[in-house]
Amino acid sequence: MNILFEFQENLLRPVTNNFRRYLHKQINWEQRMVGIKGPRGAGKTTLMLQHLKYDIGLPAKALYITADHTWFYNHTLLETANDWYKQGGKILFIDEVHKYANWSVELKNIYDGLPDMQVVFSASSALDIYRGEADLSRRVVSYSLAGLSFREFLLFTNAMNFEAVRIDNIIHDHLKLSRMITDGFRPLPAFQKYLQVGYLPIIGEGEDSYLLKLNQIINAIVDTDLAYIAGYNTGTATKIKKLLGVIAESVPFKPNIAALSRKLDLSRDSVYQYIYQLKEARLLNTLSAEGKGVSTLQKPDKIFLENTNLAFALRERPDMGNIRETFVLNQLLNAGMQSRSSSEGDFSVNGLTIEVGGKNKKSSQVNHLDNFLIAADGIEIGNGNKIPIWLFGFLY
Repeated sequence: MNILFEFQENLLRPVTNNFRRYLHKQINWEQRMVGIKGPRGAGKTTLMLQHLKYDIGLPAKALYITADHTWFYNHTLLETANDWYKQGGKILFIDEVHKYANWSVELKNIYDGLPDMQVVFSASSALDIYRGEADLSRRVVSYSLAGLSFREFLLFTNAMNFEAVRIDNIIHDHLKLSRMITDGFRPLPAFQKYLQVGYLPIIGEGEDSYLLKLNQIINAIVDTDLAYIAGYNTGTATKIKKLLGVIAESVPFKPNIAALSRKLDLSRDSVYQYIYQLKEARLLNTLSAEGKGVSTLQKPDKIFLENTNLAFALRERPDMGNIRETFVLNQLLNAGMQSRSSSEGDFSVNGLTIEVGGKNKKSSQVNHLDNFLIAADGIEIGNGNKIPIWLFGFLY
């Protein structure tokens, strides 16, 4: 196993503790089996390596491996865990578990057969870790890691540390919050950069190459990650990319499933399935109307790209109205708030109607409602029910 120990040391050496993702504090690291899901580039690997290096102090009993390592060409995951256990191992970190064919069965065997072994693993967002070949529902505690919030982006790029806020704080205390944050800081230029190139921690590798790398991530998700999960046929990836391209051209997209199925030469059920898979892979967000259930084969009212950076990667000049709505929905969902489409405004969250627009956005469409907000772009400080849109980026 020396090759695995050397691999771990090489990865740990450059890891720093300068920046921690929001999820780090939410994870119960004492659980026997922890699953961390998230899109490529969100920082799942760094999250695990930071915990290994700085929280548990590189104990001799802990080992990090990645499921796509060449070691697994002729070794199984269960065999590796057993060998590690015999050497005194107590903690096993497994990265990219979805790239291992029998991941769920062998994780179950490790959990049941090695009761003293703790396992922390990462997986693609698209992987339903409770529906593998083995039932892990009683064994694993799952967490989802989203991309950077605007608040995290400021900490990551400018070392500006602000606490996350709740939606109630935004509703009732937005003036106080905005004044505190803008004391000596102009948020609007940083916010515009965040919308274009700030959602993933790869921004730390350089702004100029960000969109190129994001396009590579999109291709890797569609060509590789979904193929591990969805049982692709020849040409499936090409059709999914075409579907993603059609949606990107017109987000927020009000889908006509029949027209899409004809244009892409797919069955209606296949279109629904691909939309669902792209949503699970964190390339799309879907929005249903209030009172509607949500199912795999149900047409959503609107489809958005999952984050604003995707729009700049997939289109030369994305529409700013769509960018604003994409941002607000993304931050609400990432903060764990169930959002619906609204006949009165753009979004409905627990009875609160949110209308999104530019700095001159009026409240005439929603001012008859008892509970509404205007999320306005281009302003630093709000007034009454009109709130700076960037403040939604402090929800997580």
